[in-house]
Amino acid sequence: MDHYFPAETKAARAAEFESLKQGSMNVLEYHMEFARLSKYVIHMLPTMEARVRRFVLGLSPLVINEVATAALNSDMNYGNMVVFAQATEDYKLKNRREREGSSKARTAGNLGGSYGGYRSAFRGGSSGPSQSFAQSSMSAPPSRPS
Repeated sequence: MDHYFPAETKAARAAEFESLKQGSMNVLEYHMEFARLSKYVIHMLPTMEARVRRFVLGLSPLVINEVATAALNSDMNYGNMVVFAQATEDYKLKNRREREGSSKARTAGNLGGSYGGYRSAFRGGSSGPSQSFAQSSMSAPPSRPS
């Protein structure tokens, strides 16, 4: 590498590596950038443990706790750590989307119920078929097959 890259380029890439954080990248994108820049700082990553430690330090708050704990409590190599971080990120993002989806559904359900209540009160009576549909859909949950 000394032959192909000027010292300024190597120094710039080393500085870029030192400040590398996951930020808005997903774990795979962060890993790719980490791998690309780590070629310029081989002296900073003399062992597998040093490589794993530096990778973990740049992870986002979403996954850093679980990944740091795994790094401390096991002998994971860099490849296994990347896979573990990706799986952790996928799991947490899926849970976040599910929570957001269920809270949106609850909000929409509450708004729909309020509107329906006002409508029937305004009409001075029942709202007809929509009320019976709401009552039937709100009845006891379906039983599990035995």
